[in-house]
Amino acid sequence: MNPSLDLDGLNTRIGRLFMAGMPGPDLDMGTEALIREYALGGIILFSRNIQDPLQLATLCRDLQKMSLQYHGISLFLAVDQEGGRVARLKAPFTEFPGQTEIGKDPDPVTKAKEFARVTAKEMQLVGLNMDLTPVLDVPRGTPEKHLIGRIFGEDAEAVASLGCAVIEELQKNGVMAVAKHFPGLGMADFDPHKQLPEIPLGQEDLTKVDILPFKAAVQAGVTGVMSSHAVYPSLDPVNSATLSHGILTELLRKRLGFEGLILTDDLEMGAISLGKGVVDGAVQAFRAGADILLICQDQRCVLESIGLFRKKLLVGDIELERFRESLDRIAVAKACFLKKRKTVSLAAVKEYFGEKSL
Repeated sequence: MNPSLDLDGLNTRIGRLFMAGMPGPDLDMGTEALIREYALGGIILFSRNIQDPLQLATLCRDLQKMSLQYHGISLFLAVDQEGGRVARLKAPFTEFPGQTEIGKDPDPVTKAKEFARVTAKEMQLVGLNMDLTPVLDVPRGTPEKHLIGRIFGEDAEAVASLGCAVIEELQKNGVMAVAKHFPGLGMADFDPHKQLPEIPLGQEDLTKVDILPFKAAVQAGVTGVMSSHAVYPSLDPVNSATLSHGILTELLRKRLGFEGLILTDDLEMGAISLGKGVVDGAVQAFRAGADILLICQDQRCVLESIGLFRKKLLVGDIELERFRESLDRIAVAKACFLKKRKTVSLAAVKEYFGEKSL
C-alpha cells in the first residue's frame, strides 16, 4: 500500500474527480448518495433533468445545498448550451442559433458575445455554473453529421476568434467555459457516440489548423478543455485523445501550457465503452492527464470507477502527486467561480421569466 496516503476521507477526495449525470428532474437517492458518500465533483444536466426555469433553479439550489451541507464544497453544475440543436435550456430561456449560424452572421463576434452574455446571465440565475462550449472543431468540408450546425466555420482563425469571444464573455459573466473537442474532431469520419473515429492528419496540419483555436482558447484563459474520443495516429497511434498521455499531458499541458481543467467527453460513448470500457477508461483517462471524468448516464459506472481508482491509488499504480495536482486544479476553479456565488433566488427566477418560469 502507498505509505504516504491518508485513508481518512479518501473516497471523498476521489469523488471530486467525477462529474455524473442524474436520472430525472428531481433529486434522487442515487445522486444524493454520490454527493454524501463521495463528495461528487459535479453534475451534468440534460433535457431529462429540465422542465422549466423554476424547477431547474430548485434542483440546482438543492444540489448545492446538499454538497455544502455534507462537505462544504460547491458542485460544478454543467450543461451543453451551445445554441441551435445542442441546447439543454429551451424556451422560455433565450434561444440562439447554433455556432454555424453565428459564424455566418454579418457581425459574428457581436453575435457570439451576445449569445455568451445572455446565456451566462440565465444560467447563473438558475444556478448553473459551467457551459460545455464553445465547439472549436475545424471541419474539412462537410463535417460528420453529429457536428453539423455546431461548428463556427472552416477558417481556423475565425473559429479561434469566435471561440475566444464566447469564452471571455461567459467567464466575465461568471460561467466557466469548456472548449471542445481537443485536439479537434473536424475531420472525424464517425460519430464517437457510436464508434471510435480516426483523424489521419500529420502533426503539422493538426498544429496549423485543428489545434490553433485551442491554443487561442488557452491564451484566453479558458477554464476547461474537453478531450475528444478519436485516434490521431500522428500523435498517438494507439490511444484516443481521452486516453493519451502524449496528447493530454505532453501536448495540451506542456506544449500549449494549459493549467486549467481537462475534462473527458462522456466515457459512456461507444468510442470508449466498446473498447477500453467505461471503468478502465476512467482510470486511463486520469493517468493520461484528465482532471474531470465525465459519466453521463449510469451511476453504477461512477461507483465502479471510484472503486477501481481507489485500488490503483492504494497500490501506487496512480501517483499520489498526480492525484493531488488534479484536486488542486479543481479547488482553484471552484474558488475562482463558485466561492462568492449568491444562493439561487426563486423569486428572481419568477421575476425574470414571469409566468413562463413554471
